[in-house]
Amino acid sequence: MVVVHQVPIPPPHRNAAELTRPTLTEQHQTKLDIVMKHFSGEYKLPDVEEDKQSLMEEEQYWLSRECMLRYLRAAKWDEKSAMIRLEATLKWRREFGFYDQMTNEYVEPQALTGKELVFGYDVDGRPALYMFPSRQNTDATTAEKQRHQLQFAVWVMERAFDLLPVGVENIAFMIDFSDKAKSPSLSTSRYMLSYLQNHYPERLGRGLVLNVPYLVSLFFKVMMPLVDPVTREKIKFNPEVVKDGMFTADQVITKWGGKAELPYEHEVYWPALIKMCKDRHQRRLEKWRSLGGTVGLSEWDVFQDDSDVMLVQNPEKGNVAQEAPATVDDEKKLDTAVPAAVEAAQVVA
Repeated sequence: MVVVHQVPIPPPHRNAAELTRPTLTEQHQTKLDIVMKHFSGEYKLPDVEEDKQSLMEEEQYWLSRECMLRYLRAAKWDEKSAMIRLEATLKWRREFGFYDQMTNEYVEPQALTGKELVFGYDVDGRPALYMFPSRQNTDATTAEKQRHQLQFAVWVMERAFDLLPVGVENIAFMIDFSDKAKSPSLSTSRYMLSYLQNHYPERLGRGLVLNVPYLVSLFFKVMMPLVDPVTREKIKFNPEVVKDGMFTADQVITKWGGKAELPYEHEVYWPALIKMCKDRHQRRLEKWRSLGGTVGLSEWDVFQDDSDVMLVQNPEKGNVAQEAPATVDDEKKLDTAVPAAVEAAQVVA
């Protein structure tokens, strides 16, 4: 039985109190303390205009304990290297338009065909980010157009991170080259690989590629040497994700061997994704503020009280997305485009 969805599936519930937090050796804790102290207090971002040296609130929020640890692990626990990389990412995020240009409205033209979607979670709770190259609706014939494509790809990744459950730090990338899909340009792919390796260390949980045609396989042979060995181990070609135990059937679409389907309707999916991520991010930001609103706070503490849309069983309509207990303000927000979106799914025999 296939379940047809119209909106993203909410994150699985994970009780932080029932999970085991990773522990650090004394040596690693010392290195983390050094990095944390570096970015604390009256920290000023170097090599930028004087009036822009102080970190914005969103940047302090981004500099979580786990963020610092991801960079430390990627730098093989060299704290100086980790600090340099963190500062490079802080500058890149500003230059790439995170805090001014990359609005929902700005990237939306790239989203009209559903070429990149966030839907479902693997058995470890990682959000799945689907990519359908055959649905490409824009070109990258100029530097400006290429940048717009890349900004959308990064924007979608950030929305997947919004949906991370507590205790989960990375996502599953799922690329389907069926339907006569064309491989992206070598230049665009190199940029994305650079972003992932330099600015998103340890954020790739799985890299799954389906229906790899001959020309695309040659393309990957060119690209794979550019990928670090740890990342290469996470990339699988033509996997059977349900049979191999990566996903349960209800969390993955039929093209990947699952029992869920998502016929893309932009007017329904898009506002639902934005609302789900915006509400979730706002709750976390408010929690972060209540804990002191400073760099180095743990994502385990910030994420632990999330209350999300839950899937409930309706014998007449199948799985229908319903809001978790809402505030008065939340109920007012539902008067927009989202009511249509949360009529989420109908069961198809």
